[in-house]
Amino acid sequence: MMYIDKIESFAKQMQCEISYRNEADGILVLENEQDGIHNLILGVAPPILIMEMYLFSFKEDNMQMFKTLLQKNRDTLHGAFVLNEEGTKVLFRYTMQIEALDFNEFEGAINAVGLLLSEFAPNIIEYSKY
Repeated sequence: MMYIDKIESFAKQMQCEISYRNEADGILVLENEQDGIHNLILGVAPPILIMEMYLFSFKEDNMQMFKTLLQKNRDTLHGAFVLNEEGTKVLFRYTMQIEALDFNEFEGAINAVGLLLSEFAPNIIEYSKY
């Protein structure tokens, strides 16, 4: 089984909608509205699976925002808040080994993203105003 098919199968088991699939580039985009997941990009790049989701942009650096995001990273079991290459967007990013990835691990990662977003939603809304 190709890795992208394996990941797509896991996503469908979790009732996620696949809004985009590009087998050649190893890209899937997931939606799971009940968990607050929109445009979760999955990059199948053996030996890893990369999960990345855009959260918000900001116009000016804000040390309090950066400090809060880094502190939240410490509490986050899976993944982390990161900046894009230009330093203007905050994303959530999580990577996993793909070869031995099973459904329970994938489900845990998706659930962790949903939980983090629901817990941190007020902060994300506030920071998106900067």
